[in-house]
Amino acid sequence: MPQVTIPALAQKRAAGEPIVMVTAYDFPGARAAERAGVDMVLVGDSAAQVVLGYGSTVPVTTDEMLVLARAVRRGTETAFLVCDVPFGSTEVSDAQAVDTAVRFVKEAGADAVKLEGGSEPRLSRIRAIVAAGIPVVAHLGLTPQTATALGGLRAQGRTEATATRLVREARGVQEAGAFCLVIEAVPAEITALLREHLSIPIIGIGAGDADGQVLVAHDLLGITEGRAAKFVKRYASIGDDAAAAIEAYAADVRSGAFPAPEHRYAATDEALAAARAELGV
Repeated sequence: MPQVTIPALAQKRAAGEPIVMVTAYDFPGARAAERAGVDMVLVGDSAAQVVLGYGSTVPVTTDEMLVLARAVRRGTETAFLVCDVPFGSTEVSDAQAVDTAVRFVKEAGADAVKLEGGSEPRLSRIRAIVAAGIPVVAHLGLTPQTATALGGLRAQGRTEATATRLVREARGVQEAGAFCLVIEAVPAEITALLREHLSIPIIGIGAGDADGQVLVAHDLLGITEGRAAKFVKRYASIGDDAAAAIEAYAADVRSGAFPAPEHRYAATDEALAAARAELGV
C-alpha cells in the first residue's frame, strides 16, 4: 500500500472514496491500524482518558503525548499520522503553538497536528503553524478540551447560534490553511451543508455522512468501560474478553493448574547436579 499523503486524501474526497481514520496510542495499536489498512492514524488526546486514566482530556501534557506519539510512529508505515496538541500547549501565543507543533514533527515524526477550535485566536494559531510548514487538521463542533465552555459534552450545531458559529468557524479554519477538518457531535444535515461549501476533507465523528470517519479505537474495540457515546459502534468486546482471560489465568494459578508440565523447562542431569553441589545438598 502506498504512503498516504495530503494530495491522496484530497483525491479520495474528490472521488467520493471515504477516508478511514482511527486513533492509536501505542505500537500494537498502530500495527493493528496498519494491518487494517486505514488511511489516517490519530494520536488523540483521548489518550488522557482511555490510556492514562485522567477524567478528561485537559490534564494530559505535551511530554506525555509525545511518548505515545513516538510509539505510534514506530508502528505506522503507510497511514498518515496526525497528533493532537494538548490543552495549554498552544493557547498562550502563536509562537508557543509553533514550538509545540515543531516538537511533534521533530520528536515524534508527525505528518500533521490537530487543533481544536475556530475562534480568531485559534485561527491565528493555525495560520502560524501552517506558515511554519506544518500541516494542520482542525477540529470543530464538540471540542472536548473546552467542553466546559460549551456547557458540557453535548452536540453542537443544533441551535441557530451554534449552527451559525460552526459554519463561520469551518470557513475560517479552511481559509487559515487547515487541510482537513474533524467535526464532532454535529447534526448530519449541518455536515452535509459544510461538505457542499468547503473544499477540504471533512472527517466526522458523530456527524453523519462525511468525507471520512474517525472513532476512538478503545471505543470501537469495546475496551472502554461504561456507556459509549451515541455515535460509537462497537465492533468487538475486547475489554470483557481480556477481563475473562485474566480471571481464568488467576483461577489456574490459584488452583495449581498453571503452569502445567508443558509450560516448564527441563534441566539436564548435569545442570541439576551442579546446582545441588553449589547448594551443598
